[in-house]
This record gives sequence, structure tokens and C-alpha cells, in this order.
Amino acid sequence: MPTPARAVLICALLLLGLTVTNAGLAESVTPELQRAEVLAGMAAVGLMLVAVLWTRANPRSAEKVPLQGEQGLVITDQLNDGQKQELAWGSHMLLTATPAASVLVLWRKQVVLRRGLISQSPFQPGAITKRAMERDQTISLVNTTLFPGRAEFDAMLPSLPAILICPMGDEGVVIVGGWSPRCFTRSDERWLEGWTQRLRTTLGAGDVSPVSKDSA
Repeated sequence: MPTPARAVLICALLLLGLTVTNAGLAESVTPELQRAEVLAGMAAVGLMLVAVLWTRANPRSAEKVPLQGEQGLVITDQLNDGQKQELAWGSHMLLTATPAASVLVLWRKQVVLRRGLISQSPFQPGAITKRAMERDQTISLVNTTLFPGRAEFDAMLPSLPAILICPMGDEGVVIVGGWSPRCFTRSDERWLEGWTQRLRTTLGAGDVSPVSKDSA
């Protein structure tokens, strides 16, 4: 319970106690005393309700899940400097301004960026990722324990408690894993969608294709 809500609750209990004590010490019960007792009791109950609502309006944040992975930044060499800078800037903002723990960018069937806590397992888009790309719509897994298909993201990072999948049409997707269940807000989703649109334009300005044997 937040400190202000606790203070309100203490005041309510104190007022209720004084009301009961005053009624018990009264030599005679008059209509005026009864009205005063009723009003004081209603005020005490009202303060208790304020304390309860205050607590619900400020819920305790979920604790971070101890995720297994190594901090790192991996950007494919098949991008130009401008594309690399955009990926570096956007992923840094996601990791510092939101509850993101890991960021992965898939573009034209290639993983072009991994940042934050990362794994070395090769990532392949599964049913949830493909559905987001086909519909061109963000999918939010607020608590992955409730989704049987969450295993497709274990290659990104095992046991991510919350995941945002933001598509770039049918050409790519940005996947962000959070530290705890229900950690992402609607503002986080809107920020990710805005950056994804910008990133789609930046990556689309140049081809990202495997290096040929002749140029290797």
C-alpha cells in the first residue's frame, strides 16, 4: 500500500475509534449526538474507501524475472552506416525508455539486430510472428505463460515474460521482450509502432541480402 494511502487509512481508523469512544462516554444519547455519530462513521468509512481506491490506482509493479542471457549488440554487416545508426539509436531508446530487456529485428528473413539480453540461437518466425506480419498489426503477449505458442520466442531469449511483436508489413518485424509480465504500456506500444514505421523506410532504402560467394 502506498504511504499516502496508508496515512489516510490510519486517519480513518483513528476517527472511527474516537467516534466509538465518544459514544461510549456520553452520559445521554440525544438526537444531536446520534447525528454526529452517524456523520463521523460515514466519514471514517469514506476515508477507508479512499485508501482502498488509492492502492488500486497505484498497484505494485511486477518484479523483474531473472532472465538468462548475455548483454550484447549484434548488427549485421550487410547494412549501410545510416541503417546501422537507425537500428542502434532505436534499440537503445527501447532499452532505456521502456521496460524492454531484449530487442530483435528481422528484415527480409534475416536477423539484422539483436540487442540487450541476447542468445546465440538462430531465430525463425513462428505462427504468432507470421500472423502479425500477415495482418500488419502489433501483437502484445502481456503474460507469455498464458500463451502456448510462446516457445517460438525462446530462440530470441528463453522465458521472456512479456513480448511485443510489431511488424514492418510482410518484410520484417521488431520483437521486444520485457522484464516482467504486463510491463509494457499503451504508450510503449505506440512508441514502438512509430519507430517501426521509420525503420521500415530506412531499411527499405537499401537492399539487405546475403553476401555472395564472389564478394566474400
